[in-house]
Amino acid sequence: MRPQPLICVRDVEASSRWYQRLLNCRSAHGGAEYDRLVSGDTLILQLHGWKVEHHHPPIGDPDVTPPGNGMLLWFELDDFDAASARAAELEAEIVLPRHRKPPDSDGAPNHWEIWVRDPDGYLVVLASPDGTADGTWRP
Repeated sequence: MRPQPLICVRDVEASSRWYQRLLNCRSAHGGAEYDRLVSGDTLILQLHGWKVEHHHPPIGDPDVTPPGNGMLLWFELDDFDAASARAAELEAEIVLPRHRKPPDSDGAPNHWEIWVRDPDGYLVVLASPDGTADGTWRP
């Protein structure tokens, strides 16, 4: 199984540039209506225009706010510190600054996280790999 998350955005090309910068990934499609973002050969995120219909009805309602209510776009990154710096360069809204999970005990996942909002308001979590924070637990 390979997850293939897709989100609707106001401006596919602008969101593509934002995510490419944040996640250090690249476009494998491009365009104003739809894009596929990949890391290496792995699809990590699809971006779709709100009102675009590609052999299907509209996917979502752009008037429902915030987009993705109850959903997190969660990315584990080997370059967590660099990704956190890229989030700052992008002036992403910080929802939760860098913190260790769990905050004060030895246990899983023993990683770092930062929570930010993307340009459309989706909540994005950047996380270091499990076992990479300063606790002793390892996967």
